[in-house]
Amino acid sequence: MVKAFLEMDYLGRQSRVAAALRAQKHDGALITHLPNVRYLCGFTGSAGVLAVSVDKSSHQCAFFSDGRYIQQAKEQVKGARVEIPKTAAISAAAGWLTKRKKGARVAFEAEHMTVASRGGLGKIASHLALRPTSGLVERLRAVKEPCEVAQIRAAVELASGVFEAVLPDIRSGATEAGIAAEIEYMSRRLGAEGMSFDTLVAAGKRSALPHGVASQNPLPERGFVILDFGVILGGYCSDMTRTVHLGRPDRAARKMYQAVLEAQLAGIKAVTPGAKCAEVDNAARKVLVKAGLGEYFTHSTGHGVGIEIHEMPGIRKEAKPAKQSRKRANRIKKQAGTQFDTLLPGMVITIEPGVYIGGKGGVRIEDMVVVTETGCEVLTPTRKDLIVI
Repeated sequence: MVKAFLEMDYLGRQSRVAAALRAQKHDGALITHLPNVRYLCGFTGSAGVLAVSVDKSSHQCAFFSDGRYIQQAKEQVKGARVEIPKTAAISAAAGWLTKRKKGARVAFEAEHMTVASRGGLGKIASHLALRPTSGLVERLRAVKEPCEVAQIRAAVELASGVFEAVLPDIRSGATEAGIAAEIEYMSRRLGAEGMSFDTLVAAGKRSALPHGVASQNPLPERGFVILDFGVILGGYCSDMTRTVHLGRPDRAARKMYQAVLEAQLAGIKAVTPGAKCAEVDNAARKVLVKAGLGEYFTHSTGHGVGIEIHEMPGIRKEAKPAKQSRKRANRIKKQAGTQFDTLLPGMVITIEPGVYIGGKGGVRIEDMVVVTETGCEVLTPTRKDLIVI
């Protein structure tokens, strides 16, 4: 049973982004990245711009789109006036900000704007002082509200049910693409809006590919099968990975699986408020190093999940750049801070260590975890013992 979609605190989010703009001495912002637009006002369409204007003690928001979304915008947008201009939405949004304050210092989302778009924006917003920003809304999104955690939990539980439902289809001779199709079909049948990303199914020697997109290759009689997928429900993503084994696993295969499982459990145990993301990564990584498999763990331990499948924070090793000037070192440190290097209550992350040995195979185990006031809670209910088919 799919849980009802929950009402989000759009007005609170708008107040918080306004406070962030004041802190950075901006007079407003042009929010163009659609996941951020959705987060702030609820609009789910494919074209729209949210303009935010702030002064010392108040703020106002206006949403701009085109004629395709007249009705949808009126129904979905919360906390912002809806405008359907005859000109481009970005032009109208810039004009609205100009009317409120000529010469206003307006932030734009540099990470989500092409050079060409920035050039065009400069021409149409000549009366605004445009300022590039990074992570303005994403930092707010990193810490989930209780309603967001509840929606993510529902998406996680739906995906877990899909895994159990497709287990009987995983057999020698079935194709990777066929298994992926069953996962996606069952997800839709159970109520998913879509998949969080392209479903990954990699079997046998191909399980050594960390990002093994499902192929037409048949599953072997013996070997690991990695299944990595997630669903979108109520606009929020889930992400899970389980590895099963076709045929009787030999001693080396069991050792590999057990090492990854222990690494994953160690990573989860390290998740607590105030912990450094690099510490969580190290907790999982050192288990694999001790098992003699550290060189085969080739990616980060996890990432944030929410409206998008990859969000802040990144659960990875701490960057240690080579020789650099003090100015560059300070800049790198500042940039790292914008990405979060410390876990906070309400963050939802994945813990997903893996081992990938070329020519042999690989194992990955992934859960979603929410940071609590005292530690963490594992959201993924799916069993993690080695399933032999």
